[in-house]
Amino acid sequence: MIRALALLAAAAATAALAGPARAAEPLAPPGAPAAAFPRPDRPVAEIVAPRWSSEAERDRAGEFEQVAEGMGIAPGETVADIGAGSGYYAVRLSPRVGPRGRVLAEDVTPSYLAALEKRVKVLGNVTVVRGEPHDPRLPPASVDAAILVHMYHEITQPFGLLHNLAAAMRPGGRVGIVDADAIPSRHGTPPALLRCELAAAGYRETGFRPLADGAYLAIFAAPAPEARPRPETVRPCRDDATAR
Repeated sequence: MIRALALLAAAAATAALAGPARAAEPLAPPGAPAAAFPRPDRPVAEIVAPRWSSEAERDRAGEFEQVAEGMGIAPGETVADIGAGSGYYAVRLSPRVGPRGRVLAEDVTPSYLAALEKRVKVLGNVTVVRGEPHDPRLPPASVDAAILVHMYHEITQPFGLLHNLAAAMRPGGRVGIVDADAIPSRHGTPPALLRCELAAAGYRETGFRPLADGAYLAIFAAPAPEARPRPETVRPCRDDATAR
């Protein structure tokens, strides 16, 4: 009976990916709970705005092209925009992955989700997804690439989110994190701290490139679901940058 319910849930999630944007709902059952993981040993920044800077400024800096090329995002892929905010990446990913690809624009803030639904309603390959702070609630083995843009420092339970995100990644899936090289209280994540937290969750760094205005793109290979560290074995990383 339990297996049958799981199969039905997976089928429903797959069907959701096949249609255009709809009312934001989770696409998968809950993963591991937030309480199973240790809290990060660093400040967590507040969510203050759905965008990092103006879209015109970001376009002039070539941000999207650098990130999309750096991650090798290709037509036909399914890309999850975790913490999609205003939809800057979602609307640009839509033509890049094309009609045979999918964009999953995920967020947790109700007002952001409502605005996202309005913005992408004409894009037939974008689905808006309501996640949880520790769980993007995406279907198992459904995502080729995931991006987290200027929001990693706002994740209250990064180990839980990374653990649950790994289950949604297909074999060879890439996770790209864009953030500022600054301490979390100044809305950034020092690269050394980021690498430590991703390694603690079983991720392996595969690429790193500087971006404009002190930002960077770090790319990681997600662990296979069975290779994820058990929640009780995860150890938080010391935030030496904030301590200084």
